[in-house]
Amino acid sequence: MSKADTIVALSTPPGRSGIGVIRLSGARSLEIASRLIGEDHFSPSANHATLKKIRDPKSGEILDQALITFFKAPHSFTGEDVVELSCHGSPVLLRHLVDLILTLDARSADPGEFTLRSLSNGRLNLSQAEAIRDLINAQTNASLRQAARQLGGELSARLQPLKDTLLDIIVPLESSLEFVEDDLPEIAAEAIKEKLTGLILEIETMASTFNSGRLLRDGLRVTLAGRPNVGKSSVFNKLSLVDRAIVTDVPGTTRDSLSELISLEGIPVLLTDTAGVRASVDRIETLGIERTRRAMADADLIVLVLDGSQPLTKEDQEVFDEVAGSPHIIALNKSDLGSFNPNGFERISEASPLIAVSAKTGAGLEALRAAILKPFASSGMPETGLLITDARHFDLLRRAGQALESSAALLKERASEELVLVGLYNALRFLGEITGETTPEDVLSQIFATFCIGK
Repeated sequence: MSKADTIVALSTPPGRSGIGVIRLSGARSLEIASRLIGEDHFSPSANHATLKKIRDPKSGEILDQALITFFKAPHSFTGEDVVELSCHGSPVLLRHLVDLILTLDARSADPGEFTLRSLSNGRLNLSQAEAIRDLINAQTNASLRQAARQLGGELSARLQPLKDTLLDIIVPLESSLEFVEDDLPEIAAEAIKEKLTGLILEIETMASTFNSGRLLRDGLRVTLAGRPNVGKSSVFNKLSLVDRAIVTDVPGTTRDSLSELISLEGIPVLLTDTAGVRASVDRIETLGIERTRRAMADADLIVLVLDGSQPLTKEDQEVFDEVAGSPHIIALNKSDLGSFNPNGFERISEASPLIAVSAKTGAGLEALRAAILKPFASSGMPETGLLITDARHFDLLRRAGQALESSAALLKERASEELVLVGLYNALRFLGEITGETTPEDVLSQIFATFCIGK
């Protein structure tokens, strides 16, 4: 990648739409826009949209009428000259215009390259850049709010005092190291120990929010399993609040897995309905049962659905034996029927949470939703406060805390300042990697490869 290149990409999703936005960034952006409208000296006002006819530079043929917005460097998203063409959202038109621009000495943007240029030009830091990706990928309002907070610089603001305190610790140790004839006074050593202890606690507190933050960002995979005709698809429809799965009285109606993304208390949950597990000679049903077992293996939690209006069957027991070694709960369905008898399931419910539900009336569904979340967020999801949502950030905080603990132990043993400083500088580097001050190039490449093209 050369920062001197002018790059182009479609910044709106592929497909038909009212408007499609083509974005250019680089020194030749305005020159390329001038050639597209057939004007030699196109000088639009910065941050204002101008309505212009878009022409084929070779034939002069009018292709569209578009709004052209110019953002002058350094006051643009990337910190470079940026031009956005808001065209009519025809996929054919947009592809043709991008192809034309590529003939005018621009090149296609790499994934996340606009944001990477913004980072390189100091328009935002790395944690804010990652927040843009998370904002685009947010699946619930709660995850959207967390991404917005990080994009607003809240994580950076939380980290800066930690780095400042760390530097306050490093400076006297460096001074003591330089003037070797002066030992670090005991009172100064005690003050440093106290600061280190507080610093370690703050970092641990931040890192401890990762479990909740990961749930908000990545969500859970929950699979409904059980023998045929226990009401898995009915429970699936009730939980997802939409009739996605076909429901009949015929055992084996569900032949394939069906998934729906739902939100439980702000946590995205990928809920999967599966084919009933039983011995079968039907080839199609057998394939569906194989997919059921794969979905069960991939799940964070299995909801074993049983028919509470009938005695426990051999098939029920066999499915229970399959899920017993995995995180699971039991939904005892058909609680609305007069023959419902939860007492017949004591043997398998001794070590497994059991919730009585009725997919027909909706009774017990709220308890089932709470039970699904309980193993992962037993303390409840905080509605306020910044959460660590990224595994990279969590790992760096953890490593920074370990480095500080190592330095604290050496300081307690009255080891040389030189040894103590090693852990302190490592911790400073780890904290810097979160916001991008000290992040290696190969790590940056991996991060921005996860972005969409055009952002």
